[in-house]
Amino acid sequence: MKQNVKITLCGITVALSVVFMLLSYFPYFTYAVPAMAALLTMMLVIEINVKWAFAAYVAASVLVFVFSEPESKLMYICLFGYYPIAKALIERVNKPVIEWVLKLAVFNAAVSLIYAVFAKMFGISIDDFNTLGKYGAYIFLVFANAVFVLYDITVSRLSGTYMYRIHPKLQKLLKI
Repeated sequence: MKQNVKITLCGITVALSVVFMLLSYFPYFTYAVPAMAALLTMMLVIEINVKWAFAAYVAASVLVFVFSEPESKLMYICLFGYYPIAKALIERVNKPVIEWVLKLAVFNAAVSLIYAVFAKMFGISIDDFNTLGKYGAYIFLVFANAVFVLYDITVSRLSGTYMYRIHPKLQKLLKI
């Protein structure tokens, strides 16, 4: 792929990521929007490579940090924005058990970081989870991990659909 095509594709992807992240100001889009914006990073991993996708993620993260809603910007910067890149690298291991352990470790580290930042910024404490009982935080984390597994499976299936339906058309359009 030519250098100028790569730059253009990354620029368009960064711009679309930022526009998607602006939708996070609407109620109930706080978690869905960063997860959807990550699919654009997935496209770069497929079309170009991990290095270019990471460069686009960094550029998008800077702009998202400036323009986006606080909670969703943390979700994008600390987890969803780079997850398709991490997923591609982790899946090179080609051993499902190790892959899942690594993916869940990345997710739980990101969730811990996000919680720590929220706790510092907004004064949230672990006691806020006590509405679910004594083990509320752990119950929340178990459900969050289950949703993450579903998200990972969805990203895998969407990347397969992308390769089958969109990739050939994009290849023709870009004349690669």
